[in-house]
Amino acid sequence: MKTKSVLYILSIMFVLSLTNMVSLYAQDASNKFIVVLDAGHGGKDPGKPSKEGYKEKDIALKIVLEVGKELEKNPDIKVVYTRTKDVFVDLFVRGKIANEAKADLFVSVHCNAHHTQAYGSETYVLGIHRNDTNFNVAKAENEVIYLEDDYEKNYDGFNPDSPGSYIGLTLMQEEYLDQSILLASLVQNNFTNILKRKNRGVKQAGFIVLHQTIMPSILIEAGFITNKNEGAYLNSKKGQHEISTAIKNAVLDYKKAIYQNIDDFVYQESETQMTEDAEPDEIYNNIVFKVQIAASSKEIELKPYNFKGLEDISRDKINGLYKYYYGYTSNYSKIKNFQTYAKTKGYISSFIVAYKDGEIIPLDEALKSTAN
Repeated sequence: MKTKSVLYILSIMFVLSLTNMVSLYAQDASNKFIVVLDAGHGGKDPGKPSKEGYKEKDIALKIVLEVGKELEKNPDIKVVYTRTKDVFVDLFVRGKIANEAKADLFVSVHCNAHHTQAYGSETYVLGIHRNDTNFNVAKAENEVIYLEDDYEKNYDGFNPDSPGSYIGLTLMQEEYLDQSILLASLVQNNFTNILKRKNRGVKQAGFIVLHQTIMPSILIEAGFITNKNEGAYLNSKKGQHEISTAIKNAVLDYKKAIYQNIDDFVYQESETQMTEDAEPDEIYNNIVFKVQIAASSKEIELKPYNFKGLEDISRDKINGLYKYYYGYTSNYSKIKNFQTYAKTKGYISSFIVAYKDGEIIPLDEALKSTAN
């Protein structure tokens, strides 16, 4: 299969048309990756108390401002803050800021507290709390709504003290759960593997501030302000710099993963050809193989010039992400040939997926069936 030449002018026209592209998160006209950073608490809400006098609201703000400063060094990233100084911002307003910014990510930063010397970091996504500990963490953060005017109206009678109030919270964020978990995992991995912090895991709980957003969203409990050593670390410039760097790197890694192989939109003319492999055919009845070449929040038109000249491209929307595939065959030998060719076109991390009856199944399961 010989690739078709694409006129240079067509490539230019496509680049100019990117600003009009409609994406899952409806990005702004600049088509930048938009990150909303939310420093927890503020103003009349100091956050969790500390015997040493550390203020959660101040620590969260310093971390967020440093994360934003570093992210803004990337020309393709736009940072929006819910607050940049010591002011009180209603939880529903924080979500409104993110939604109106048409953000790709919402990252809220907090500090934890406990009556013991508990320590370590944990990152939350919106979900039904699995145990009393998760419920109590969410309850403590949600009780800030009592400081807001008309909170009963703004939150439709939500009661932070009632477990029953949390049941309906997850519906709006369900579509973004996988992406939220991915980002949360990247944050925790950086805390654990690079900073050598105690890993308290990625968890689910009913945080109102996450419920208000319509994009992948996480809430980071950077550490325990009530722990003597960890509190001092959180309050130090060194600790805040290390934590902010870990969060910044997680956001960049997330962006790279989500926009895998999609950023290079302009197809340059190539005469590379796909050669046939000498392997014998391996036909699997009722199985269809494809090569996944990219995943993105963007819905890209299925034209060869959008995929470095590759034809036979298909697209599925799975858990809020668009997955892009090359090839469609029941011949496993042929799909391996497709994968090799995709890699020559720059899709180095492409991999084979298997479908049965229209549903994705593990590749090893598909290969266990008998080939003709």
